Amino acid sequence: MAGVHFGFDNFRQLLDLTVGLAQRLDENRAESFTLLYCDFSKVKQSVIDSSLEQILRNSDAIVNSKSDYFFILPYTDKYGAGIVKNMFVEFFAQELNSQMVSYPIDGEHTKALIQELKDCVGVKFHNDLRCLDGFNPY
Repeated sequence: MAGVHFGFDNFRQLLDLTVGLAQRLDENRAESFTLLYCDFSKVKQSVIDSSLEQILRNSDAIVNSKSDYFFILPYTDKYGAGIVKNMFVEFFAQELNSQMVSYPIDGEHTKALIQELKDCVGVKFHNDLRCLDGFNPY
């Protein structure tokens, strides 16, 4: 098992694609996917790489900007994303700053999901996710 790693410059397009697929395939409007943010700044890169290989599914997408990691977890609600987060916590043997937003409950478009994530992370961790400042989702 291992997620697929994408370049940060493709993050918006990847989210657009995931939202588009969810809109086309999910008639029930259930939580079609969850975007999980994790701050891995206190974890060594070799340990991060090993955890990604062991914890994530082949269908999961990974995007990062330095130590800010974003995971797009298809067909995963917040409960399931919480399990993934807890697997990272257990693997690293330390707590992580993390936050999650789900489509469509937290936003039905890329811009709304990103804004909700930024707002939640800003309030909870006093981190304004500056890496997303140049991220212009329309």
